[in-house]
Amino acid sequence: MADSIMSKAATMEIPINSNGDTGTLPEDDSLEQAAQLQWSLDEQVGSSRGTRDLQQVMVSGPNLNETSIVSGGYGGTAEGIIPTSSIKGSNMHHSSSSSSVAADDATRGVAVEKLETMKKWGLNTYKCTKQMISERFGRGSRTVDLELEAQIEVLRDTKKKYENVLRLARALTNHFYNMVQTQHALGDTFADLSQKSPELRDEFGYNAETQKLLCKNGETLLGAVNFFVSSINTLVNKTMEDTLMTIKMYENARLEFDAYRSDLEELSLGPRDAVAMARIDAAQEQYQVQKDKYERLRSDVIIKLKFLEENKVKVMHKQLLLFHNAISAYFAGNQQQLEQTLKQFNIKLRPPGADKPSWLEEQ
Repeated sequence: MADSIMSKAATMEIPINSNGDTGTLPEDDSLEQAAQLQWSLDEQVGSSRGTRDLQQVMVSGPNLNETSIVSGGYGGTAEGIIPTSSIKGSNMHHSSSSSSVAADDATRGVAVEKLETMKKWGLNTYKCTKQMISERFGRGSRTVDLELEAQIEVLRDTKKKYENVLRLARALTNHFYNMVQTQHALGDTFADLSQKSPELRDEFGYNAETQKLLCKNGETLLGAVNFFVSSINTLVNKTMEDTLMTIKMYENARLEFDAYRSDLEELSLGPRDAVAMARIDAAQEQYQVQKDKYERLRSDVIIKLKFLEENKVKVMHKQLLLFHNAISAYFAGNQQQLEQTLKQFNIKLRPPGADKPSWLEEQ
């Protein structure tokens, strides 16, 4: 309708008077009405379109990736418009490159640290090997503590002898265990024959009772001997072994100390220029570190040897007394004294079948 009115308004003729003035025509009112109608229609269309765009913006929200930053004043050229997507991409690229650089630096730092560790280990091994070979061929000097070395030799000799005692005690336990089992089986056989041989019932019965009594006393003696073996095993394979491990650390520290001491002595006999003095200072520092380590371990060895000797005397005094009283009471046939010996040393016998694993452990 608006198009027809506008076309009609466009084709209308405007008469001009002779003096050049436009005359008043009856169609002027219709032309003005048509223009007002067209303006109202455009306003309605624009308002409806703006409402629809506003609803779309409210629902979907702005797209930050397509947002632009305008540089310059209003009405400037398009050269001042910078898309934010390009800024975001550059920031992401910068952060990823920074993280990769940090990871590379960390990896390089670990590699350098391992390399330095291997270098120090190789240098230390070379010096210690050189010192050990020099000592073996009599060309190098070594630090010697005569009193401590003598105590260490005594300990090693004592450990060998105690290991022999432990081996023999275990052999005695195994043989005696087999004897007890044989006595137990023999007693059962005598008891069975006493029921099946009426003419020898009393004789078989006496022997069955004797074997059962010997078996019972043998099990009591086995409890005492097993306790003796267990205590000797703890003394030899734990207490003495711990002290010998400390002695081994002390001997390694002594070798390192002598190696760095010899290195410092060789550098001290050389030239005294700036480079040599720097090397002498570094060697002096390493020498002091090894000296402190050596003296600390030497003190630890002295203390452990002292406590080991006291513990050894205390343990062996108790165990030797137990072994003597138990063996004497058993072979004397004094069952009461044998049981009293076990009570004196707080030894509890295991019930029969306790050594046999349960059905669940056998699975």
